[in-house]
Amino acid sequence: MGKVSKAEIKRLVKNSSGIAISDTAIESIAKLLEAKAKKIAEYAVKRAKAHNRDVVTEEDVDTYRLKFGD
Repeated sequence: MGKVSKAEIKRLVKNSSGIAISDTAIESIAKLLEAKAKKIAEYAVKRAKAHNRDVVTEEDVDTYRLKFGD
């Protein structure tokens, strides 16, 4: 697993549902989150470069959400 905290995923599931989550389910969620984060980051970097900036802004990230709906 990469950078997403297993403990944080476990806490989020427990707090939002009141039920436990298996380690394999936590790892599956982490992989999905990491893949999504990579797509968002790649899009945001391309958008920043297209606007001649060397810094990704919140607007770059929000534009991904508005364009792709998630």
